[in-house]
This record gives sequence, structure tokens and C-alpha cells, in this order.
Amino acid sequence: MSIGEVLALLQGEFPDITVSKIRFLEGEGLIEPQRSPSGFRRFTHADVDRLRYILTAQRDHYLPLRVIKDNLEAAARGATRPHGVRDVLDVRGVRDTRGGRDVQGADGRKGAGDTAGAGCRLGREELLEAAGLSEEKLRELEAYGLVCAVARRYDEDALVVARSVAALERFGMHARHLRAVRAAAEREVGLVEQAVAPLLRRRAPGAIGEADESAREISGLLLDLHAALVRSGVRGVLGQ
Repeated sequence: MSIGEVLALLQGEFPDITVSKIRFLEGEGLIEPQRSPSGFRRFTHADVDRLRYILTAQRDHYLPLRVIKDNLEAAARGATRPHGVRDVLDVRGVRDTRGGRDVQGADGRKGAGDTAGAGCRLGREELLEAAGLSEEKLRELEAYGLVCAVARRYDEDALVVARSVAALERFGMHARHLRAVRAAAEREVGLVEQAVAPLLRRRAPGAIGEADESAREISGLLLDLHAALVRSGVRGVLGQ
């Protein structure tokens, strides 16, 4: 199929996708469509699946392109992912068009986004059931600002937070103990906002898209940094 047909297939799910975005991802080596004898790009359904994975990883998980690329390449090799690469999406069904192989997760497991799925919108009762929370616990999470509904619906991040808090309770950590985690996250969001503010003030065409790309890249790097610092600190606690 042509690049225009690919665009038509994906625009319903990813309204911001453009021809230039697809070409950019090709330039970054994340996709490699075949070329017709006359030089036009020809995409397969496997290419579309790969694009859908990349776009979902960016939009819903704020992964930088380098991490997405490492994730896909490591999975295609059947190798262990490089240090710092987070297994947040199910890459089953994504095909490595360069080698003609089906891409599987390096460890065969689904990632953190498997159950909720991209664009997840849950009602209150659905969230309680999916997270295994009581109504009282959910009200507590909302009171501490850890979870909030938009138009009475909860997104995938709300489900991840709710499940994580429920699991942490086994270790004696409750919502009131996690205010510091929320505060740290808000400070990191502030860093992202500070970095992209000049781009958002620009009137040039494409400035918003550039700000979006930068915000996702910075977010992914901050998540890697945060995780590494926590791991290092825990090793210190354990005397390792």
C-alpha cells in the first residue's frame, strides 16, 4: 500500500500522524518500507503494525525513539533488552520487516500496557474491578491526588497507579505515604515544561509537533534516570 493509504489507516487512531512523520520514522531507521521499481514507498500490513506499535509507545508511554528502536531490535533478535529499556508494550504481532521475522518480546511476556490497552477509558466500577480496589481505597487515592477521573472516565495511567498502590500496600505503603512520589513526578513534569516552553511559544509551522517530540524524549530520559537512581539507592540500602 502507498504512504497515503497507510495514513488513512492510522489517522483514526493517531490524528496527529502525517506523511512527514512517517518519513521521519523511516529516516530514524524504525521502519524500512520496500520501494517500487519507480522508487515509491510500498508498505505492508506488517509495516502498519510496526508503525502502530511505535506511535502507541510514543503517545501512551512517552518512550523516546531510541528506546523504541532498541526494544524492537532486541525483540527481533530474541535477545535480552539493553539496560534501561522498559518492557511496557506487548510487541507480539509486530513484524520486523527488515528481516521478515515476527517480533516477540525478548522474555515472551506482555508489558505494563497489556490489559488496559492504548486509549483505555474505564468507568469507576471497571477501574475498581480491574485494579482490585475497594471504593474506600479509590476515594483515598483521589483525595491524595494520585488518581483522577476525566469526564467520569479513568485512563490507563490511572489503572497503573491504582494497581501499583494496591500492590505496595502489601509492604505497608499506603496512599498517604506516596505523596512524595507524586511530588517528585510533578517536579519532573516541571522540567519537561520548562524545556519545551520556548517551542510552544513559537509560531512557526511544526513547532507544536517538535515540542511534542521533545517532551516525549525528555520524559523517557527522565524515567530512565529516575529508575537508575532508585536502583542505585536501593543497592546502598542493602549494602551492595
